[in-house]
Amino acid sequence: SEHFKEKSKERYKIEAKNSELKHRHGYDVASSSGLSGMEMQGAVTIFAVNLKRIIKLME
Repeated sequence: SEHFKEKSKERYKIEAKNSELKHRHGYDVASSSGLSGMEMQGAVTIFAVNLKRIIKLME
């Protein structure tokens, strides 16, 4: 269906970003337990990746 096609396009983007975070930036199993720990680790990793990109663009 059209809805499935639209959702699969969104899922592809999410999986590509997840793969980049895991393989290029070391995002791995959460070091703390619980959902809040996972969310915090994800937020910090994404923040660090964005900082790396900004610094690279400034050079």
